[in-house]
Amino acid sequence: MVNLEWYRTFKEIYENGTLTKASIALYASQPGVSVHLNALEAYVGKKLFERTSRKMIPTEDGKFLYEYIIESINKLEIAEQHFKKTTQEKNPSLHIGMCSEMFQLIIEPEISKLNFDLVAKFGVHTDLIKDLNNGILDLVITPRKQIDKKSLVDYTAFSKERIILIAGIKTDTTQIDKQLNDSNWKALENEFQLNTWYSASNEMEHFRRFWFENFGKRPVFKPNYILPNISSIIRCLSNGTGLALVPDFLCEDAIAKNEIKLVWDGKIKTENTLYFASRTDLKYKKELNVVQSIFKAKMKSEVQHAL
Repeated sequence: MVNLEWYRTFKEIYENGTLTKASIALYASQPGVSVHLNALEAYVGKKLFERTSRKMIPTEDGKFLYEYIIESINKLEIAEQHFKKTTQEKNPSLHIGMCSEMFQLIIEPEISKLNFDLVAKFGVHTDLIKDLNNGILDLVITPRKQIDKKSLVDYTAFSKERIILIAGIKTDTTQIDKQLNDSNWKALENEFQLNTWYSASNEMEHFRRFWFENFGKRPVFKPNYILPNISSIIRCLSNGTGLALVPDFLCEDAIAKNEIKLVWDGKIKTENTLYFASRTDLKYKKELNVVQSIFKAKMKSEVQHAL
């Protein structure tokens, strides 16, 4: 008989694209994930993925299997989460999703003060909202609304983030500063292209949007280094040279410590509204309010510090 864990492993590989990311999502070892996939392929007698050096690409048989099982797997995961909650009445557990940097900056320092259990998941906003809709998560911090009339998700705006241009502390910005002072936007754009750029794999939209809103076009080049997250970018820039576009509240502390420097906040503000996305049928509303209060207080403090 087929092991149901093989299907769950298959689902995570399909949705995450690599064995490494799937193993992280499953809290399992990469060899263990490979064993499950090999066993499932042997069981169905078909190749489910094309293996490349960078990604697992589903075959047509893999796509068909995913569409066939995904609804059932999601229902099982919802049942699993519901069972955990109903058998732990004395110890509420809140499941939240956001980017890792936001968690480290805002929630991590407050963990020891919480009187309830907390399970945090990191990922791209679309995947986190999907988990929220499926009942796997209770709260997601997101800069985007995904409106669906059938959804049980409610969005509440609580703050804004502004995308700003930062540079490594050793970066020579003399020519950039000159073009900014002269409002010579064409020369500024050309000067930017001569520099080394950093971006995060989940923040490329910031890069493209800032460029379009300030230069009226899409960037004609791509960043030299695309890193896992913004924290990695800040650490790299603090020891060297280069430019990056990042949300202001994630780098205010590093700017204040002169680890990096603010170069430009744009002639046009590139801002995102941040939302609390939560389920309307959430059981632990008191615990949700605690987490939301932490965010509101911390984000207010960051804004005042920036001013």
